[in-house]
Amino acid sequence: MLTSTRTVLSASLLLTTATLTAQQPPMQNPFLGLMTAADKHARAHNAQTPVLSPLDATLLGSNPPVNVAELHKARFKVVPWTTNDPAKMRALIDLRVDGIISDRPDLLQQVVKEEAAAHPSEAVYFKSFDVSAHRGGRGLRPENTLPSFEDGLDHLSTTLETDTGVTADHVSLIWHDQFLNPESCRRVDGAPYTLENRVYTRDISLAEAQSTFICDKLHPQFPDQKNDPALSPVAVAFAKQEHLISPYVPTHAEQLFRFTRFYAGYYRTGAGKSHPEAAARAANAEKVRFNLETKILPLPNDPAGPNPPLVNAHAEPTTNHTVDPQTFVNTLCGAIVRNHMEARAEVQSFDFRTLILVEEQFPKIPTYYLTESPKMLSTEFVPAALRQ
Repeated sequence: MLTSTRTVLSASLLLTTATLTAQQPPMQNPFLGLMTAADKHARAHNAQTPVLSPLDATLLGSNPPVNVAELHKARFKVVPWTTNDPAKMRALIDLRVDGIISDRPDLLQQVVKEEAAAHPSEAVYFKSFDVSAHRGGRGLRPENTLPSFEDGLDHLSTTLETDTGVTADHVSLIWHDQFLNPESCRRVDGAPYTLENRVYTRDISLAEAQSTFICDKLHPQFPDQKNDPALSPVAVAFAKQEHLISPYVPTHAEQLFRFTRFYAGYYRTGAGKSHPEAAARAANAEKVRFNLETKILPLPNDPAGPNPPLVNAHAEPTTNHTVDPQTFVNTLCGAIVRNHMEARAEVQSFDFRTLILVEEQFPKIPTYYLTESPKMLSTEFVPAALRQ
């Protein structure tokens, strides 16, 4: 009798569970959930549809957490980062991502060309494919410098992806880390520059940054990197016009906008007009887009004072040493607006607080939501309104 009762109860429980499961809607993919919530916020402020920019590994494999087809069905674009291997580029293109961010835009362009030739019926897709040069295309030139942006333009990248911080005098300085990294930068005066005496963007003016540092060190991760100024004639000419001590000094957003205009003129009517690719280079530079990241994380800020401890240049930060989100947005978007680049620039970030502010206050500027692990989407890393 007892066994029979247990059997009946177990069967009843299984039936109830099955009924409840059948009645419950399937769990939404967290990346789709994030973008749906972000889009709802953007729409409420007449902003543009946000774009998902996930780590490339989260799109690949047998059961990837990012479902490109599902996101496309919900009309979200997907532009993964940072892919340098041609085989992975092809795998992502097979998924019909809307673009790829790469340190090697030269390799990516070749893959896109080959894939387009192999799929002539999809010419529209390949024509709109976004070749985004990561940090200007750091695979061939030191990152986030005028020569790296020149190289990205030379390879007809449709977007120049880069990073921004905010200086002491509220200029949108271009650099990946919150400090000028001694792995890439050296002092003009030859004095030692190490992690111990590193200089944070927040604590230095633009004039000090451009008169103190030259960021031309070669990175061992990229054996094809070269820093010979002779390879970057446009950057050299532009640096002379801007009275810079080197084309490899830290640059800033507004200077990058000027540089692309200078680059277009260089090949349209200037010294480069006889180059065999002059017309294509000028035309591309006149419409190239800018993907500008706010280098801030949803972490507490360090107080002003001595440098916080740092184990190595790649250590995950536990605090910010930068300005607050509103100041960050005002500085970067102010530079975009002053240069009338709203139609060609977008703001991307892991810190969605800044993207929310952009959507609310600068709705003409598109936003890109940078993501890595799906686990991050359910943590306090993400604002409550967007958390999954």
